[in-house]
Amino acid sequence: MAAEHLPGERVRSYDITGPLDTDYYGVFSDVTGADRDAWSRAREAVDEVVDDLVAAWDTSDYPTDLALRALGSRDLMADGIVHDGLPRLSPLAAGLVNMELSRGDGSFGTVLAVQGGLALRTLALYGSDAQKERWLQSLNRGEVPGSFALTEPDHGSDSTGLETRARREGDAWILTGAKKWIGNGASGGITFVWARIDDETDADHGRVGCFLVPQDSPGYRGEVIQGKISLRAIHQARIALDDVRLPLDARLPGAHSFADTSRVLYATRSGVAWSALGHATACYEAALQYAQQRVQFGKPLAAFQLVQEKLTRMLSQLTGMQLFCRRLADLERAGELRPTQASLAKYSNTRTARDIARDARDLLGGNGILLENRVMQHLADIEAIHTYEGTESVQALLIGRDITGMGAFV
Repeated sequence: MAAEHLPGERVRSYDITGPLDTDYYGVFSDVTGADRDAWSRAREAVDEVVDDLVAAWDTSDYPTDLALRALGSRDLMADGIVHDGLPRLSPLAAGLVNMELSRGDGSFGTVLAVQGGLALRTLALYGSDAQKERWLQSLNRGEVPGSFALTEPDHGSDSTGLETRARREGDAWILTGAKKWIGNGASGGITFVWARIDDETDADHGRVGCFLVPQDSPGYRGEVIQGKISLRAIHQARIALDDVRLPLDARLPGAHSFADTSRVLYATRSGVAWSALGHATACYEAALQYAQQRVQFGKPLAAFQLVQEKLTRMLSQLTGMQLFCRRLADLERAGELRPTQASLAKYSNTRTARDIARDARDLLGGNGILLENRVMQHLADIEAIHTYEGTESVQALLIGRDITGMGAFV
C-alpha cells in the first residue's frame, strides 16, 4: 500500500481560494437589506460558475450562456442603472457585486461590465421606446449578448477622434469603419456602435451618434482576438463594418455627442475601481491562507517577520482601496459624485491591485504561478482593467486638469 505522504511531499496542494471576507476597518460591516442580498447573490453566482470559468481561462474559451445566465437569473445585470424596467441596485450594491464577481474571476466581472455596464446602460440611457421594448429585458436577463463598440484600432485613448462613419442614404444609415477590443463583439448578439454622423441635413452632422446593430447584419464581421493573456474567459473582437445598411430607427435618439459616450464611461469607471478591489482581495486572502498553511524551516511562513510585514502592507493597501470604493458609493448615492472622483478611484485602485497581486505572487513562491492557486490569473487580469475604461495616463490627465485648471492632453 502506498504511503499517505511520500517523503518530501506532505502537502500536495493548498486550500487558499475561498473567501475570508477581509474587512479590517469594518468598511462594509453595516451593509444590510437589499444591498447585502445583492452581494450574496453575486457570491452564489461565483460559486456556481467559477470552476468552469477558471477552466475556460486556461483554454481561452468563453462560456457565454453560462456566464450571462448566472447573472441574469439573479437580477445582477443592471449595474446600478436607474430605469423603471430594470431591478434597482444602489451604488453600494452595484459596487459590491462588481467586487465579488472579480474576486471570483476577472472575466466574470468583465462580462457584467460589458453586458450591463456598457451595453444595457447605453440602451437604457439613449434608446427609443421601441428599442427598449425589443431588447432591454433580453439584455438584462442575459438572453442576448450585448456589446459596446467605441474603441478603434487607431483610436484608443484618443477615442474622440473615432473615424467610423454613419452615412445617410435615403431611408437607411450606412455604417463604415473598424472597431477593436469589443467585448461580446463576435458573440452573435447586438452591438451598440458609436459613429460619426455624416449627413449635412442632420443637426448632429460631424458629431458622434450611436446605432443598434444586430451582429448578423450583412457587412458586419466580428473576429475574436487571439493570443490574449488577460481576461481569457471572455472574448474581445475586432469588428469590420463594411457598408452595414441599417433602418433609420436603428439610431439611438438620445445619443448626440461624445459627451453622451462619456456619461456611460464615467459610470463604468467606478465599477473598475470596485473590480480592482475584488482582484486585490482575492490575492491578499490567498497569500494569507498560503502563509498559514505553507511550512518552511519547521514553521508556517506566517510566523516569519518578513512575511508578516508583507501581509501587513498588503492589508493596509487593501483597506485603502475599500475606503475609496465605499466613499464612491456614498457620493453617488447622494448625487455628488464627480467624474474625476471616479477617475481617481480607478487610477489608485488598479495601481494598488497590481502591487498587492505582485506581492501575493511573490509570497507564494513557485506555487504562485500555478493556475489552481489563481493569483497569477488575477495578476494577469488586473493588467486589462488597469487599461480599459481609460488608461492610467488618461485618468491622470483628467484629474490633473481638474486640480490645476489646465489641460495637458496635447
